[in-house]
This record gives sequence, structure tokens and C-alpha cells, in this order.
Amino acid sequence: MDYGQRHGAELAAAARIARRLGAAEHRVVKLDLAQFGGSALTDRSISVPDKGPQSGIPITYVPARNTILLSLALAWAETLRAQHIFVGANAVDYSGYPDCRPEYLRAYEAMANLATKSAVQGRKIHVSAPLIDLPKAQIINLALELGVDPAETVTCYQPDTQGRACGVCDACRIRKAGFVDSGIADTTRYIA
Repeated sequence: MDYGQRHGAELAAAARIARRLGAAEHRVVKLDLAQFGGSALTDRSISVPDKGPQSGIPITYVPARNTILLSLALAWAETLRAQHIFVGANAVDYSGYPDCRPEYLRAYEAMANLATKSAVQGRKIHVSAPLIDLPKAQIINLALELGVDPAETVTCYQPDTQGRACGVCDACRIRKAGFVDSGIADTTRYIA
């Protein structure tokens, strides 16, 4: 999703990984959530925090982002007659986003099964978040087991134009700690 985020590094990384792993199809949907603002990830007048995770819901929370993204995935799944939607939400090493919690995903799945022709006709929709309960260290290990070099991925909130991570935003701090906990050398490309 090109949702109006500050950078295109994660979009470029997703395209490269999809191509390398042989995805049957890779699409980028453009929906500019920046027009609503309210998040440091979509509103350039709000600074990305770099002092470490704070209590409460951070300013990097994008209002209704996962609901919107899941709704688009649901529409595409129904068109494809697919019954499974996978989302990379994580409730362990995350920044406090309410739409990354298991109870939110269960509620979304219940709504999807009330709101779609597919489910009403007996083809239930399943929303799966295989990373939901994994600490970042386990996610890094799983990526390597599946043949994805974590250096190919982007989690940074403010990478540079070459896709190098800032190293100081909350996402970078959580990622760095995951590498330390995993005992695996951090292959992330950092600015400094």
C-alpha cells in the first residue's frame, strides 16, 4: 500500500522481495491517508520520535490504517475467491498500536464474515497474523529460515532516499534489539 507514508523504501523492498520469491502477482494500491494527517508517518509537519518508545499510543499510529488495509485486502480476496488474508501485525514487539492486537484481528475477521457475499454463501474468511505472538528475535530467525534476508526488509519510519534505516526511530530501536536478542548479526543498512 502506498498510503501516503513519508517514503517509498518499504514499497521498493516489497516489490524486490515479491519478485525474488516468485509471487504470482504483486500490486501496489495508492490511497493517500496523508490527506487526513494525524500521524508522524503521514504528516511531515509532525516529527518522527527518536527518543525511544514512550507510554501510550505513539504519534506514529496512523488512524485506522490496518482497518483500511484489511478492507482493501478483503475486497481483493473476495474477488479472487480467496478465504485467507495474512497480515504482518505483531503484538509483542510493537509500538502500542491498537490495530495490532489479537482481539482487533478477531473482531475484524468476525466483521468480514458478516459483511461479505463470500461468507454469507458459506466461504468463510480467515484473517491470520502469523507473527502476532512472536518477539522480534523469532521473527528475524523465521525470516532467515524462509529465505528472506532481513537486510532486504524495511521497518524504519524515516529511511533515506537509498532505503538505509535511520537507526534511531522506535521501529529501528525495536529491530536492533531483536537482532541482539536473536544473537544474529544485524545486516540492516543504517545511515550511520
